[in-house]
Amino acid sequence: MPWLKLLHIAALVIWCGALLYLPALLLQALQLRKDAGFAQGTPPMPRFFYNSIATPAALAAIASGTLLFLLHGLLGGWLILKLGAVVLMVAAHGCFGWLILRLEMGIFKGVKAASLCALLLALVGIFGVLGFVLSKPLEWS
Repeated sequence: MPWLKLLHIAALVIWCGALLYLPALLLQALQLRKDAGFAQGTPPMPRFFYNSIATPAALAAIASGTLLFLLHGLLGGWLILKLGAVVLMVAAHGCFGWLILRLEMGIFKGVKAASLCALLLALVGIFGVLGFVLSKPLEWS
């Protein structure tokens, strides 16, 4: 069980870091695209980072958290609230994927504002998860 908790925490840390890094990566790609005057496409780094780091970390965090929930039989108000915060993180993750697609299609309008909104959504989710986990009752078993 400790290895599963370690996997969950490590995947969550990587996913949270990716959610905080993606807006900067998107804004940098947007600036490069505008400066270089590309006819089509965007630098490949945002898609690579999203597909190779952020999404696998998100899937590992969600899968290991689900296993922890099922194996421990945890249930409480804090868990429902934590899952609500995770939904906010998933929504931010999806929004970043949508913004990467918009950049690749050459649609620049609203990318900066949407990136900042998705960042705010991610921050609320991240701090929500952290707050709910830290405020849950301690279990010694």
